[in-house]
Amino acid sequence: MENISKTRLWISRIMSGFVVLFLTFDIVMKFMKPDEVITTTVNELGYQEHHIATMGILLLISTILYVIPKTSILGAVLLTGYLGGAIATHLRVDNPLFSHLLFPVYFGILLWGGLWLRN
Repeated sequence: MENISKTRLWISRIMSGFVVLFLTFDIVMKFMKPDEVITTTVNELGYQEHHIATMGILLLISTILYVIPKTSILGAVLLTGYLGGAIATHLRVDNPLFSHLLFPVYFGILLWGGLWLRN
């Protein structure tokens, strides 16, 4: 394994840390189900309320796999699939391009960028 610079290592940790923090917040919101999450998921995105917990479980498993070094690539692949679903959902409901539709793409760049820099 090659030695990477401390700067590169810290940048990768910051990128991956941001991803994990955001996903953890999203997971917690999916399990707590505040009114805003229910309203957005059901009324704006078209999912049923019982789908929220299922999405939370899938996101939790994928995030845990991403955090564990030996399974980080599998976690990144699963999270990429999850983000692809988010893109498809935003496209289906005609959400704005740069703020909604491409946000999962930006997030995927952070996700894979952090992984690439640390490996």
